[in-house]
Amino acid sequence: MKAKKMTTSAVFWDRIADKYSRQPVKNQTAYEQTLDATRAHLGPSDHVLELGCGTGSTALTLAGDVARITASDISPRMIAIAERKRAEAGVDNVEFMPAEVGEQVLNWQSYDAVLAFNLLHLVPDLDRTLSDIHAQLRPGGTFISKSACLGEMSFLIKGLVRGMQCFGRAPQVLYFNTKELEDAMRWAGFEVLSSRTFDKAPTARFIVARKPLAGK
Repeated sequence: MKAKKMTTSAVFWDRIADKYSRQPVKNQTAYEQTLDATRAHLGPSDHVLELGCGTGSTALTLAGDVARITASDISPRMIAIAERKRAEAGVDNVEFMPAEVGEQVLNWQSYDAVLAFNLLHLVPDLDRTLSDIHAQLRPGGTFISKSACLGEMSFLIKGLVRGMQCFGRAPQVLYFNTKELEDAMRWAGFEVLSSRTFDKAPTARFIVARKPLAGK
């Protein structure tokens, strides 16, 4: 079977995966608050899909709160690191796989919740990504995301990001603000339940949305 050609984004994240895995969480307080807020919307019988799972830390941390987690990332190297961490921790209800959002391997069933942390500003097409996520959720299911609203950053920071991109030190990103992101979710068919930020992270927007029940 012919191997699937890696996208430019996958190559970028593969290249930095080992360095990324060694970096500490930049804002531990905000990360813990994000986990607590996420747990509030998960149940012990849930099958959860995490998109853009990176090296698997969040999936492994939340594994004890749900029945099962399927976690994916476009970078095979990130997934290899995540799988090693899973084996070392002895976690048996998390499955890691290299896959893009909407890829068929992730669509064999509907999920109770979909998580997308630090992902939506990195996708090539926000509307298509949200549509794919909507299709992957069961009616009444929950979509939980945390996204960098780069459209709200200063021109200086945007210029710095673009400069880093020129030297291959930053991935391609989307520039949207909070309203544009929430509007895109509603356009995709979601009901936005809550939208907030956490400790000293004013542009990282944590949004909980729901796929309405059929006929609603």
